[in-house]
Amino acid sequence: MKAIMLAAGIGSRLAAKNKDLQPKCLLEFGGKSLLSRHIDILKCCGIEKLILIIGYQANTIKAELKKIDGESFVETIINPDYNDGSIISLSCAKATMQSGVNILFMDADVLYHSELLKKLIYSSKDSHILYDRDYVPGDDPVLLCLRNKNIIDFKKRANMKCDDIGEWPGFVKWSSSAAKEISKIVEQRVNQGKVKEPCENAFREYMLNSKTDDIYCEDITGIPWIEIDFPEDIDRARNSILTAINNYTL
Repeated sequence: MKAIMLAAGIGSRLAAKNKDLQPKCLLEFGGKSLLSRHIDILKCCGIEKLILIIGYQANTIKAELKKIDGESFVETIINPDYNDGSIISLSCAKATMQSGVNILFMDADVLYHSELLKKLIYSSKDSHILYDRDYVPGDDPVLLCLRNKNIIDFKKRANMKCDDIGEWPGFVKWSSSAAKEISKIVEQRVNQGKVKEPCENAFREYMLNSKTDDIYCEDITGIPWIEIDFPEDIDRARNSILTAINNYTL
């Protein structure tokens, strides 16, 4: 299995008052960058290769890879249009998405306990998505909505009547066939000029037009994690989430 991680964006919400802010994947927690943490977990779990899509401050990220001896494990791909939506970054990974292997998709700006990724990597299910019922309602969380254990929606501000609903932590495993179909959807949307869209829109189109019982949905409520989008997320990550990660037991 290969992993694809999107780390090309500027992180404008985090950098609103500091246009020279380092890429979010280089933020440090407990003396280690998010990127270093990702790589350590992926290696320990037997992932073959990390395909890292970069753009903003690409050379700074490459310097970190050299510093942490990650160059042999990571293949970097430059997205020159990193000011567009993340769907462009995912389109840069077309060759991997269509390579015929299962894909672990990851956002780069998440601090989490390794158990969260292990749920996907060690799963017997080829397509497997996670959701957390303990979330703060608002405009930002991407929500997975289920009815009779099937996916009925996947987007921000989802308001459908669901049996179960939770926030997506930014990680999903796609089967080789799902990855190929999603890659086709990505290319179609890009060709239609929908370059400002998030890649989640392509995932949603696939989910709502496929046999949803082929996608295993797992509730990971209780496993500590946080997505770093705003300055207050950094404070919460350092002041509480990191401690929760270090103290978490199965």
